[in-house]
Parts: sequence; C-alpha cells; structure tokens
Amino acid sequence: MRAPILALKDVRLADGPLMLFDGVDLALDARVRACLVGRNGAGKSTLLRILAGQIEPDGGDRAITPGARIAFVPQEPEITGETLLAYATAGGAEDYRAQARLSDFGLDPAKTTQGLSGGEIRRAALARAFAEDADVILLDEPTNHLDILAIETLEEELAASKAAALIVSHDRAFLERVTKRCFWLEYRLVKRLDEGFAGFEGWAEKIAAQEAEEARRLDRYIQREAHWMARGVTARRARNEGRKRRLESLRQDKADRLKDTRKELNMGLASSGVSGKRVVEAKGVSKAYGDRVLLKDFSTRILRGDRVAVVGPNGAGKTTLVKLLLGQIPADSGEVKLGTNLEISYIDQARAALSPEMTLREVLLPKGGDQILVRGETRHIVSYAKDFLFSEAQLRQPVRSLSGGERNRLLLARALANPANVLVLDEPTNDLDMDTLDLLEDLLADYEGTLILVSHDRDFIDRLATSTIGLDGAGRTIETPGGWQDFISQNPGFFTRLPIAAFASSSKTAPAAPPRPTPPRAAKLSFKDQRRLEDLETLIAQAPGRMAALEAKLTDPGLYGRDPAGFQRLSRELDAARAGLTAAEEDWLVLEGRRETLQTSG
Repeated sequence: MRAPILALKDVRLADGPLMLFDGVDLALDARVRACLVGRNGAGKSTLLRILAGQIEPDGGDRAITPGARIAFVPQEPEITGETLLAYATAGGAEDYRAQARLSDFGLDPAKTTQGLSGGEIRRAALARAFAEDADVILLDEPTNHLDILAIETLEEELAASKAAALIVSHDRAFLERVTKRCFWLEYRLVKRLDEGFAGFEGWAEKIAAQEAEEARRLDRYIQREAHWMARGVTARRARNEGRKRRLESLRQDKADRLKDTRKELNMGLASSGVSGKRVVEAKGVSKAYGDRVLLKDFSTRILRGDRVAVVGPNGAGKTTLVKLLLGQIPADSGEVKLGTNLEISYIDQARAALSPEMTLREVLLPKGGDQILVRGETRHIVSYAKDFLFSEAQLRQPVRSLSGGERNRLLLARALANPANVLVLDEPTNDLDMDTLDLLEDLLADYEGTLILVSHDRDFIDRLATSTIGLDGAGRTIETPGGWQDFISQNPGFFTRLPIAAFASSSKTAPAAPPRPTPPRAAKLSFKDQRRLEDLETLIAQAPGRMAALEAKLTDPGLYGRDPAGFQRLSRELDAARAGLTAAEEDWLVLEGRRETLQTSG
C-alpha cells in the first residue's frame, strides 16, 4: 500500500479553553478528491490550514511526501500584485500556465487586481491554484460567489487535474460531482467514508443513530452507578473509590458530549396574509442598456405559492429581471402587472442593506428598544438573536466584524421577523453551512407565500423550484417547469456558447475564454494559435456588451459633476475597448485565414 501524500496523526489543537481537535487522524491519498464535512464552527477551515502548514498543532504529527507541493485557496483570498497575471505567477507557476488558467476562468491576465468583484477574486485564486500544478489542492468554500457556469468550469479543472484535493463546501451538487471520499469532522475527531458525497448523508445518519444508542446506554449506566453510590456502601473502600472515580469520569464524558452538541438555528417563517392569486404578470417585456440586450419579448405569470428560480451567468441580468418583475425598475417595452395585497421581503446578495458600522442591535432594532416584533409576537432582542446563533455580546459588535455566513444569518433574522407573502432571496446560500441550508430549505418548503429565488446552488434550486427562468446574457430568456436539472435537460446547450463573465480589457493580447473549450477544428493550427483564435472569438462576442455598459454609465448627465475622475476613467476604458475590438477583429481575420489555408491544404 502506498503512503498518503499528506496526513495528520493524533493532531490536537485548542482555541483557548475550547478543544477543536483531540486526536485527529486524516490521510489524503495521491490523486484522490475528497471533501471535509462538519458543522459550522467545528474547525474545518482551521484543519485545512494545519494541512497547508500555516498553523502548527498543539500536538500530533503532520506528514507530507518529500517534494510535494500544496496549493491552498482560503475562504477569503487576498489578491495582490499589479495584474492578475502577476498574482497568478507569484507562487511559481509558469507564465503560459497562469495565462491559460486565468483564461479558463474567464479572466483577463492583464486586468489590475484593484476593484475586483467577489466572483473575480474567487476565480483568480482558483486559477492560480491550478496554474501551480500542485500535488495537493486544498479548497475552502470554492464555489462561493461563482455562477453555475464557473462552478462547472471548476468541476472540469478538478476532473482534469492530477492533484489530490480536499474540499470544504456547502454545495451538495458540486461535492457529489467531484468527490470520491468523505472526511467528517465531528466531536473533535475525523471519521472517514470511502465513497463520494452522494453516500455521506445515509452514512452519517447511521453513525448518528449508533451514537444516540451509545448515549442512551451511557445514561442508563450512570443511573445505575449513581444509585449504587447513593446506597452508602462502605465495604472494600478502595474498590468503592475507584468506582466513584469511574462515575465522575462518565459524568464528565456526558458533559463533554452535551457541550459538543451542535447549536441549531431556530428560524421561523410566516406569511403576512393571502395575496391575490396573480402575483406578477409580465407580457412581452424587453430591457436593454445601450446596445446590450438583457431581456427580449419575455412573458411570464407568477401565481400565489409559486417558487420561481432565476439562473444564468454573472452579469446576465438576473437581478435586473427580478427588480423589473417587482416594479422597481421600468421595462423598455412590454407590460408588468403586480397583484394585490403584496407584502415583499427582499434579501440582497450584495448585503447592501447592512451598513458596516451599524451594530447588530441597530440592524435588528433600527428604532431602538429591547423588543422586536417577530411575526406578530413580541420577543426580547437577546432571545431572538440567539435563535440565529448570535450571543448577547455580539449585538454590540459592528457588522464589519461578522463573517460572510454571519452577515447572511443577520439578514435572514431581520427579513424573517417581518411577515411577507412574497419573499425574494438573491444568492441566499453564500457562506451558509449545510445545516443552515437544510433548515432554510425546510422553512421555504413550508412557506405559504410566493418565493423568487436567484441562486447558483443547483441542489438548492432542484429541491425548491416549481419553475426556472434562465437568462443567457444576450437577450434569450426561457422559463421551464421544475428545477435546474429540468431546465438543462429541456434546454441543452442554452448556456454553453457564453463566456463565464464579461471583463473589461485594455489589452490586445489577453482576452477571456468561454466556459467550455470550443470543439477542436479540422485545421492544424498550433495549440497557441488555436487557443488564441478561440479567445478572439470570445472577446469579439463580449465587446459590444461591455462597450454598451460603459456607454450607459457615461450617459448619466450628473456623472461628470459628481465624479470627474470616474468619468475620465470610464472614457478611457471605452476608448480602450473600442481599440481592443478593432485589433481583435484584425487578428481574427489573420488567424482564420491561416486556419482555412491549412484546412484546405490538409
């Protein structure tokens, strides 16, 4: 049997008085893709950092095959350097590999590292990890802020990689597709399942049932021992003292088990009353920004109780469609009618409703006081906060001190306190652990109102959606009954011709690539020229949309007065985009002509 490429043996680590790991064993074999599963706060991220060599444990051993290289993508990567290419090569990756991986993830290698979106930060970190050609890849919540097409690109990169991988993720569909082994971090130890994540839940339920039976036996044994002690037996004192110590040890073991019992959210959800049967009706709706068409002649009817998912690449117009359906922005043409008696609660993916300097108490009680009205009943703010796993001390902390998952829980706490018969959730699963997702799914499944869900979590959509609206970012919009799998099966190829995400390019030599490699052509171009030709086709397809977006911003009559520097910057970007398109078209003509010549001569 071959030795594992990376392993931990009897690892122990304490966080102050809290013991995170107490005898953890974990062995990662070469080329095996595994997931690390555990409740929120169990220490999964910390364990990844120990494996990466960033943290020294209090005890135990870490072993790694001599010469093996590790690439680690944390939950919140820091992107440094002047350009994405400089960042991607900083860890030792070859220039050509870094450019290829950045292109695979839809990023311009020449793009500055300043002002990146959450999705761009995530994709840049992943591109660097795969470019380094490591022996082990450690990924902490890699699908956060990625759209579905980028997630599928990540799945393809993992499938093509020869590296061993250990992944922490809440995305069930992703884990089911890529993993062959599961590690479960529970009660400060790690258990192993030699199957992919698809078999995890059934296995975990069996273990939980066994542990529950062991706990019942322990309780009965403690009761018998306590009864024996209560009889006051004094004979054979040495033996009695030993038995007494054994009882105290059992009680301590029971106390430890109770302390380790996971905290659970106590979320509730109620409708504010019955809306009209028709919630939204849209007829022939179109929406464009400049020359970029997001919607064209789209019609739908959303009725009371429907659960509608909206899917598509980042930048395709999903949030725009939702705001249009809710009457928050006007359509360019067509008609949108809202139903009667609508009480709408909207959770924004950007967490824009949370001011970083506000305290949690101020978010939940903007008018002050100690009482909060929760679905018609008065609750003390401390009690309600504990339902969402926030302590009394945290209520005095600013929002900026919270993690992404905590911010999401805070928004849920505020939104779910108010009864609503239309609930709009824009990327609600980001940063949530599986237990919280399970509870949220249960609440939404029982919700009597209407749900509009924007999400990239395919499993979440499949479990909840009664219909799915897909936008391709180029004006095509299709609605299909059912969830994500139903949509894909009924609309094959709907997304495959699109790039992962648009980018602004001021460079003539670094365009982005589509999420799927273009099928090989019959021409015998070199690999470099073939890849360049594909990249140029993508850039030429993207450029009009990018220029239209810049032109739309520049048409704002008040922009120059508010932000002269910003106006000049946008003008330069537009000029660069136009020049880049012209250069790309000229280069494409040269390469396409060469390809046709080779094809004819071949």
